[in-house]
Amino acid sequence: MIAAGSLRLFFAVSLAASLCPSAWALAWALDPSATRIEFSVRNLSVARVDGTFRPASGHVTLDDEDPSRSRIEAVIDAASVDTSEPKRDAHLRSADFLDVARYPTIAFRSTRIERADGGHWRVTGDLTLLGRTRPVLLDVDSSTSEGTRPSAHATTTIDRRDFGMTYAGFAVGKQVVITIYAVGMNTAADASLE
Repeated sequence: MIAAGSLRLFFAVSLAASLCPSAWALAWALDPSATRIEFSVRNLSVARVDGTFRPASGHVTLDDEDPSRSRIEAVIDAASVDTSEPKRDAHLRSADFLDVARYPTIAFRSTRIERADGGHWRVTGDLTLLGRTRPVLLDVDSSTSEGTRPSAHATTTIDRRDFGMTYAGFAVGKQVVITIYAVGMNTAADASLE
């Protein structure tokens, strides 16, 4: 059910959508205090369980002239899972789900960033959760950029079983919807990607 962490990503996704019109690459850091990673999964005992994660770190390098040279990396604090139910959160942190004692972070690294139709981007990357790395595809809405504060909205759906999270069988939905509201902050002057 925590597979949503895969979204970790996502964090960076929002930044990818805010490419600037210069021939330079821009470097951004994910703002942990402003970025929100949400997940939702169906559950037989309730209609669904919604929760959030906090990003631990994230970095984005964007090249608007050649998006293939852009890079997004993000790390999520697995223990930050929060569903507003302390007992459930403790269970999600256990070996039944996130096993945060062995796997304290969830990581995302982009492998391809491309423009889609309209104001959308497609960000393909590797999500590492519970020690397993699987490809994920993020759909990123066009972002806004105000000075040094770019932002974007991204979504993806993962199958928790792909990461070895099989506890509870059919009592917990296999599909985890992840939504990322990412906000970046400028960490350095424009840098060349040569």
